[in-house]
Amino acid sequence: MMTETKRDVFEKLLSEYVDDELRIDGLVYEPDQHIGELDREYFTNSYAAALPDDLPVVSKDVSNTMINYRFLWWKEFLDKAYDNELIGDEDINYKVRSESAEVARAWILGVWRVEETGEVVKLEEEG
Repeated sequence: MMTETKRDVFEKLLSEYVDDELRIDGLVYEPDQHIGELDREYFTNSYAAALPDDLPVVSKDVSNTMINYRFLWWKEFLDKAYDNELIGDEDINYKVRSESAEVARAWILGVWRVEETGEVVKLEEEG
């Protein structure tokens, strides 16, 4: 069973990259513009800021409805769907209920991927 995290794998890869850059610079006697620690910092910060690989995926209709109701708490949104109170396409309450696990994850993370387009959407307050 693998116990390494994605961060562990990333750190190993980054370390190998920096070591390889230094080795190549030493072989050609012409150091390039890479500074190992700056590369490490850049890649580490980029990785930390990146979105997770396993974003929740919801349908386009559900995504649009989530955006329209972004002022609600995730539980209130799902309660409205279960009480058939969401306004929109006539099947939207059913669609939200059928995707409720992904909807809850998406709402809590504040970001998801739209199934039909692959677009990444962030749930943000207007303001």
